[in-house]
Amino acid sequence: MRLRFIGIDPETGKNGSPTAWVDPETADIVIQSYIADAETRAQCVANSAPGHAEGIPDHETVVRVPARLVPVLREACDAAERAQL
Repeated sequence: MRLRFIGIDPETGKNGSPTAWVDPETADIVIQSYIADAETRAQCVANSAPGHAEGIPDHETVVRVPARLVPVLREACDAAERAQL
C-alpha cells in the first residue's frame, strides 16, 4: 500500500506537521496530528456517541486537528471519494 500525500499544515515548521494522506486502495483518510491532551480525551469520553459504550477503545485514539488543516482535509475527502469510483 502506498499512501497518496494530500497536504500538510501550511504553518508547520520542520518539526511536527499535521498531515493528511489517502489510501488509494481503501479510500481511507490517514491523518497525522497532535495527540489530544487529557482534558480533550475526557471530554470525548463524557460525550460518547449515542448507543456506544463510554470510553475510547484500546484500538482507537483521539487526535486534535488544527483548523488550518481543514482545506487539506477537504481535498483528502475529495480524493477519497474519487478513489471509490
